[in-house]
Amino acid sequence: MDWDDLRIVLAVTRHGSLSAAARALGTTQPTVSRRLDGFERRIGVKLFERGANGLSPTPLCAALVEGLDRMEEGSLAVERRIAARDSGLQGEITVTSIGWFGDYVVAPLLAKFGGQHKLVTLELINEARRFNLSRRDADVAFRFGSFEQEDLVERKVADVAYGLYASAGYLKKHGPPDFSTGCAGHAVVTLQAGPDWAPGRWLRALAPEARAILRTNSVRSQLAVVEAGEAFASLPRALVDRRPMLQRLETPRPGPVMPVRLGVHADLRETPRIRAFIDFAVRELELRSAELNPV
Repeated sequence: MDWDDLRIVLAVTRHGSLSAAARALGTTQPTVSRRLDGFERRIGVKLFERGANGLSPTPLCAALVEGLDRMEEGSLAVERRIAARDSGLQGEITVTSIGWFGDYVVAPLLAKFGGQHKLVTLELINEARRFNLSRRDADVAFRFGSFEQEDLVERKVADVAYGLYASAGYLKKHGPPDFSTGCAGHAVVTLQAGPDWAPGRWLRALAPEARAILRTNSVRSQLAVVEAGEAFASLPRALVDRRPMLQRLETPRPGPVMPVRLGVHADLRETPRIRAFIDFAVRELELRSAELNPV
């Protein structure tokens, strides 16, 4: 049996539809459909029931999943061993980060590293979803907060300070917010994040009476709303302090400081190109520490 066919079976089982499996595998829905149909014809067994809500594994298919999981882990372990071969400072490095930090901090850092190492090919995937480093969705990840996978090595590489910002136009129209009244009569734009997201908790505690006129999944969207004079928001100081049209507001409690962590799979951390990049990133972020977390 072709492992690529078995990978498709496993992906469809996990994700419940051809299109979702195709996205996970980095291919197209017609390709997944064609490969799955051909595999079922060759083995003479139906593996999925097709329905209005997607594909459901047959009892036989469900019984195969544990074995397919073990096969996948073995295959991924082989891939990581090959990727970790001592090939010097050459090869590919895929890095994942999130939002503004990926755009304004990680992207220039990667470009500088790439300029110094001509044989290294770098790719930045800047998305909110959490990539699985065990499956080599990426080689290195930058995240706020800790990593959950047990087979990863992580380290804190930066602290990012947040503050409360409004435009001059907003303050002229609405006046400065009164924190003693919970900022009643004011508007805020918030980030779609979990309840434990410290900048969000801090803003809710400062302005419980302010009306949230917009929730967005993008810090850049928050910044655009604040610049338009429609609301104030909790934003990273490294991104906003340099913008003269915005004013950082004095608050009863200092803004939160968010740790940034770098994660890499344990099998890859001593690969020369990965090791060199990690060391480079740590040095560069140390040089920018005063910008990311100003006193």
